[in-house]
Amino acid sequence: MGKKTVEARIQDELFPLIENFKSHNGKPFDTNVIMNSAVSNVICSIIFGKRFEYDDPEFKKLIRIVTKTTKLAGTPKVMMFNYFPRISTFLGLHNKVEQNINDLCEFISKRIKYKKKEFDTNAISGYIDAYLMKQESAKVEKYFDDENMIYSVVDLFGAGTETTSTTLRWGILLMMKYPEIQKKVQEEIRTHIKQGQMPTVDDRRNMPYTEAVIHEIQRFANIIPLNVSHTTPSDVYFRGYCIPKGTEVIPFLTSVLYDKTQWKTPYEFNPNHFLDANGKFVKQNAFMPFSAGRRACVGESLARMELFLFFTGLLQTFTFYPPPGVSREDINLKPGIGFTLVPLPHLVCAKLNY
Repeated sequence: MGKKTVEARIQDELFPLIENFKSHNGKPFDTNVIMNSAVSNVICSIIFGKRFEYDDPEFKKLIRIVTKTTKLAGTPKVMMFNYFPRISTFLGLHNKVEQNINDLCEFISKRIKYKKKEFDTNAISGYIDAYLMKQESAKVEKYFDDENMIYSVVDLFGAGTETTSTTLRWGILLMMKYPEIQKKVQEEIRTHIKQGQMPTVDDRRNMPYTEAVIHEIQRFANIIPLNVSHTTPSDVYFRGYCIPKGTEVIPFLTSVLYDKTQWKTPYEFNPNHFLDANGKFVKQNAFMPFSAGRRACVGESLARMELFLFFTGLLQTFTFYPPPGVSREDINLKPGIGFTLVPLPHLVCAKLNY
């Protein structure tokens, strides 16, 4: 996650993403499916060793499954089932989630069977190839079975697609809402990245304002307010209370990302939260969209790389603005409710910068 070899995979995906945006010729379009497709393709390149064309029927089916599952997972009935499974089975909606997971497992199983037929120890191109090579060792066969392979791939898709694509969509929406911030980002891009040159991860250290904007998008969007459930490994004593071993704990990230004692304007989009008086980027202890501790998001470094390269590459190429008849004041920043807090349905216009 986040290694230099992955940077090239993200840059490769930036080209078709930009071409897709160009194809709309400045007319309004929805970014939902295409952003999911681009980010999912990065995961596909890591897992399968290849990307898919956006119009590939199997790939489109994969995107639909992942998107539907994420939406269903955030519905009250499914959340109720997750927390109280014994008394919530009669609600029924969890069956749809299980069916989607089964469909996703079936898709992955087919890809694994294909990989097994074509497997070559001298041509390891992705996670599945590396896993298959590991299976050849008798010592680890007990742990590296096919079932573990399928579900680890499911986890990578579930955690590595919707969250990053949703954050990028919030980023574009916020740039339309605040064109003066968009302009400052583009000025910094022009200063440090030559026209026609792809952004690289190394550019990040020279672009404090862009870094601040991306961090503020993550803080403000707060896309996973309930984090994911954790469990206490032992009895924990906290503020005079005992939380017994094995208790399910739900860390409420909103309480940190919107803490009035930590942020000057917690309910406003303000990149200055991450800049000092000299315009240099500053880290904030209360910034934890990836959670914290030993069980923080394992894909944080990959997500940070994707956010910078995709966001910078898109703003290097396009200026985003609302559709005709929609003013910046009309842009609604209230989220749609789900497992992730997504932007409400909206259209985007992308004008080429050259």
